[in-house]
Amino acid sequence: MKKMFTLVVIAVSFSIPALAADEATAMDLAKKNNCLTCHSIDKKLVGPAWKDIGKKYAGDPAAAEQLALKVKKGTKSTWGPIPMPPNVTVKDADIKSMVEFILTLK
Repeated sequence: MKKMFTLVVIAVSFSIPALAADEATAMDLAKKNNCLTCHSIDKKLVGPAWKDIGKKYAGDPAAAEQLALKVKKGTKSTWGPIPMPPNVTVKDADIKSMVEFILTLK
């Protein structure tokens, strides 16, 4: 039992820095691509909070692909009357990284 507890503690200690790195990367990408003009992690600004997006799409296996497409092409009426403009100049890899982080939030 003690060995198992030690393994769990070790596993958790390695996963926390990985999550922090993902958050740091996502926030750097969000700043670089002006996403934080309309979004934040935990508050609605012009667009929904990233946590609200994460909650809405939690458990949906197709969510990452769908959200990446919405970010790239823009949306209308998904979260209210204000549309999200297309983000055609944002690199697909940047979108993928941010969407993957958003889907970890709940």
